[in-house]
Amino acid sequence: MQRMIQIDSPFFLRGEELPDPADWPAIFGNDHPLALEIGCGIGDFIARTAAEQPATNFIAIDFYNKGCYKTARRLEKHGLTNVRVLREEARQFIATRIPRESLNAVYINCPDPWPKKRHRKRRLVNRQFVEFLRDYLVPGGDFYFATDFVDYGLDVADLMPTIAGFANILVPDRYRHELAGYHLSKYMLKFMGEGKKIHFVHYRKND
Repeated sequence: MQRMIQIDSPFFLRGEELPDPADWPAIFGNDHPLALEIGCGIGDFIARTAAEQPATNFIAIDFYNKGCYKTARRLEKHGLTNVRVLREEARQFIATRIPRESLNAVYINCPDPWPKKRHRKRRLVNRQFVEFLRDYLVPGGDFYFATDFVDYGLDVADLMPTIAGFANILVPDRYRHELAGYHLSKYMLKFMGEGKKIHFVHYRKND
């Protein structure tokens, strides 16, 4: 069993200590727009994105303790005060800690693809999850999905047009292999270095 790393950082929050739902303006000390990254890994994507958007508050969650630790350390190193990190499971965290229609953007980068056919029902991004997530996005809020796994990328690209309440920002494309201005994580760059392509999907909740 992997040892749990103690995370002592002003940027790391413990979900169980937050109210239901959480008062994010009070936590950040301002009422800036709120965005969520599901699966922050080691924090390279969220750090670069948050640095570029100082007038947005970011929540970065990951199920892995080590990733949360590295993300918090990275934020401290760069002095990025507009991010908070939590070790949480996505659906439960959103349902209990996020007010409805409060997220201006949701980013999901390279989630576990569960490549074996018998395991694909475990994938995070499916119809039920996107319909659930829609209620937490503000009108005009952005949904970003990126994966290095071809089958997963095509599945999500085919799924999104069938879900009411969203518009495809990449039309006429269903997905793209490059997304201007979108930061690439170390994980993405590793796979691209192996000759693989990233599938990007970008939809926006209708006003």
